[in-house]
Amino acid sequence: MIEVNTNFIQRITIDWNKIAEDSYTRKIDSLKGLTQLDFDHAVTFFVGENGSGKSTLLEAIAIKYGFNPEGGSRNYQFSTYDTYSELLDGICLARGAIHADWGYFLRAESFYNVATKEMEYADLKHPSEKYHEKSHGESFLALAQKQFKPNGLYLLDEPESALSPQRQLTLLAEIRDCVKAGSQFIIISHSPILLGYPRAKILVFDDGKVHNCTYEETESYQITEMFINNRNQILRNLFE
Repeated sequence: MIEVNTNFIQRITIDWNKIAEDSYTRKIDSLKGLTQLDFDHAVTFFVGENGSGKSTLLEAIAIKYGFNPEGGSRNYQFSTYDTYSELLDGICLARGAIHADWGYFLRAESFYNVATKEMEYADLKHPSEKYHEKSHGESFLALAQKQFKPNGLYLLDEPESALSPQRQLTLLAEIRDCVKAGSQFIIISHSPILLGYPRAKILVFDDGKVHNCTYEETESYQITEMFINNRNQILRNLFE
């Protein structure tokens, strides 16, 4: 039986002819040869080393879909500092027949700005969640529990950055509930906990190109497993 792709974003294509010759995106190994990427799973992870192009691509997808570059829902329209790349000029989204009822773009690096803007947008009908009055981890989880809704599109850039291992497990459960209700997630993560989400598609941005891998093949899993099983030896070699 052939499964029907019901994702809101089903494919991206990149026309490099529309991107400036001197664009720094042409120098990112994983991206410069990329012309098409399919999203055929409800949950897709981007993994790889820092600077490998994950956030650059996720940001371009988010902006093209209509999200604010610094994060938030599609209702958020503000800018503290424009840094988005020229990749936006060449990227095209192939969308599903069904439109998302809701969506959210979460960027760990600009969460403070989004939390501040959320307070400014608040009114009597939409009271503020007062994220600044919570710890960083509490704010992240509270936002997920508030913003994750059925039939939504969610783009998350390193959501584990403020979460304890226990709360990462809670986030997994929130993601699962949303997926069962028809939602799609594209997530950048280094967390071996989040990457363990069942039947997720994992795309690696290392080794010069974007390619699939299994959970056990991710560096996050392999390094964590190696450290847990050989902690004393690894620390001795590292410190000496």
